[in-house]
Amino acid sequence: MSGDLRLVDYAPKSMLRRPVNLVDRPAFSVVDAHAHLGPTPFGGRWFERPVRELLDVLDAVGVETIVDLDGGWDDHLRAEVDHFAPAGKRVIVFAGVDYDDFARDDDFGERAARRLRDAAAAGARGLKVWKLLGLRARDSRGRLVAVDDPRLDPLWSTAGELGLPILIHVGDPIAFFLPLDHHNERYEELVEHPDWHFWPTRRPDERADDPGFPPFDEIMAALRRLVERNPATTFIGAHVGCAAEDLDWVSAMLDACPNYAVDVAARLGELGRQPYTAREFFIRHQDRIVFGTDGDPDPGEYRRWYRFLETRDESFDYGGDEAPAQGRWQIHGIELPPEVLRKVYGANARRLIGLPEDP
Repeated sequence: MSGDLRLVDYAPKSMLRRPVNLVDRPAFSVVDAHAHLGPTPFGGRWFERPVRELLDVLDAVGVETIVDLDGGWDDHLRAEVDHFAPAGKRVIVFAGVDYDDFARDDDFGERAARRLRDAAAAGARGLKVWKLLGLRARDSRGRLVAVDDPRLDPLWSTAGELGLPILIHVGDPIAFFLPLDHHNERYEELVEHPDWHFWPTRRPDERADDPGFPPFDEIMAALRRLVERNPATTFIGAHVGCAAEDLDWVSAMLDACPNYAVDVAARLGELGRQPYTAREFFIRHQDRIVFGTDGDPDPGEYRRWYRFLETRDESFDYGGDEAPAQGRWQIHGIELPPEVLRKVYGANARRLIGLPEDP
C-alpha cells in the first residue's frame, strides 16, 4: 500500500450492499420555497436566461412553483419580477433587505417597511431576511443590530399587515460558531469558506459592539423573541428553523409559536443523519414544514431529496460531490406517509404564500 495518500485525497467508496431506490419524480407536485435565481453566489443567474429554460428544468423534476429569494429591492426587484412574469405563478419573487442602510440612522426600520410596501406593489410575494442580521449588520454607531432589535418592528408589522411571509435565515450550523480545530465536524467546509466561520464568539455579558460574534444560542433566543413578539406576522425559519442539529429546540418553538413554520433547504445532510428523529419531526409538524433546496435548481439535488423523503434507503450520499461538502457522513431515507409528503412538498407552501391549491 502506498504511503503517499493524503487525508485530503481520501474519498472512500461504501461497500454496503443495500437496495437503491432512485426517485426521478416526486409523489406530489413540488413548491421549492427556497431557491436563488438571481446574481448571488448560490444562484444560476436565471434572471439573465430565457424563462423557458428554467421551466424545462423544473418540469423534468416535478417542480410546479419555485420561489426566487433574490428579488432585492427597488429597481432590481422590479426587473426581477418583470423578467419572470411570463412564468406566471410558477416563479414567485421575494423582496430583500438593504442591510447597509442600517448604518444611515435609527430610522432604518421605517425605511425598510416603506420599501416593503413598494415591493409588494411591484409584485413581491414575501420577504427574505438573511444572516447579516444578527451577525454583521451594524447601526450608525457601529453597534451590531440584533435579530430582535425593536427598531425593525415596523418592518415585521408591515409584512403582517400585507400578508407577506418572512423567510428568515439567522445564525448558521452550530459548528460554524466553534473553534476551527480537529473536533469541528465542518472543518473542511470552513477551510474552504473562512468567511462562514463565526468565531470567536463573545460572551453574553459582553457589549454588542464587541468585535466577536454572538453565540449561536443567543441568536436563536433572539429569533424566538422576535417571532413571539409579532404573532400577526408569518415567519418561515430557513434551514429547518436555523437549527437543524437540534430538532427538539425547533419543535418546541413550533409548538409555542403558531405563526412560525420552517423550510428544509440545504439541510439534507443534517436531517438524513438523524432519520428516526427527523421522521418523527416531519410527522408531528407536517402542517408547518415547507420544501426548499437553497440554490440554483439542480435536478440531482431534487432527486436526492425525493429519495430521502420517499424511500427507506440506507447510507447514501447527500451531495453530488465525491467528498461530502458539509461533513463526512451519509444519510438514510425516512419514507414519509403520502399525506405528509403532499403537505411538505407543496400544500404548506401554497397556503403560506397564498397560492392556489394543488394543481
